[in-house]
Amino acid sequence: MPEPESPVKPEPPSKEQRRARRRAEMVAAAVEAVRTHGAGVSVAEIAARAGITKPVLYRYFDDRADLQRAVGQHAVEMLMERMVPALAADLQPRAQVTAVVDAFLAGIEDEPQLWRFVVHNPTGGSAERDAGAGIVDDARDQIARLLAVLIGERLRAAGRDSGGAEVWAHGLVGMVQSAGDWWLERRTMSRATVTDYLTGLIWGGVSATLEGPARSTNPRGNKVSPENDSLGTDTGDDAGRGPRPGATTLRAVPDPPAAGEARR
Repeated sequence: MPEPESPVKPEPPSKEQRRARRRAEMVAAAVEAVRTHGAGVSVAEIAARAGITKPVLYRYFDDRADLQRAVGQHAVEMLMERMVPALAADLQPRAQVTAVVDAFLAGIEDEPQLWRFVVHNPTGGSAERDAGAGIVDDARDQIARLLAVLIGERLRAAGRDSGGAEVWAHGLVGMVQSAGDWWLERRTMSRATVTDYLTGLIWGGVSATLEGPARSTNPRGNKVSPENDSLGTDTGDDAGRGPRPGATTLRAVPDPPAAGEARR
């Protein structure tokens, strides 16, 4: 009988792989240190949580800003894990708005110190604040891109112009983040109440867009905005024709008589 083949031994991890794994362990330790000591945690406290000294920590990170970026990227991944399912869910439009807003608020509510550490960094210098701002901008862009796709799909399905999808997406993300920052510091109401308020504000604009008059085409196949269509504005071959049934027309109104002029 042939001898059984010996199992192939996996190759040991490379130096780069070991370094990446060690950095990931230190980032996880930093997150725990932030949870314990708050957003003002020191590098020494982070190193102690990882069971190492500051010089060893700085073998894996260029400086505090580099550590800030790594922790921020980890925090963004945690937040996106909450938000992507809400963005991808097959829900009615208003219910989806509620789900997305609540997912964001739940993320910062469950990790308030981590959110403050990444976004506000109370003890860091300008380099650390710039690193945090860059991470927040990247997170906003990620969320806004996903939201723009969702809004665009909804608008096209309703026969509406989707050209403003990106503008609306970035505006909504900025608004919800700002409101979330305010709420996290004040806590004057429940998360459910904040979600309801924001949903009502957002849905007021979204529903007006989705439920408004659809864009139409004139006989030449050109797009006509709902405003022009409703006012009965004539364009192209329609010029010179009589008004369409139900259309409004503008008529010259005589000037009023001068003061003291007798009416005849």
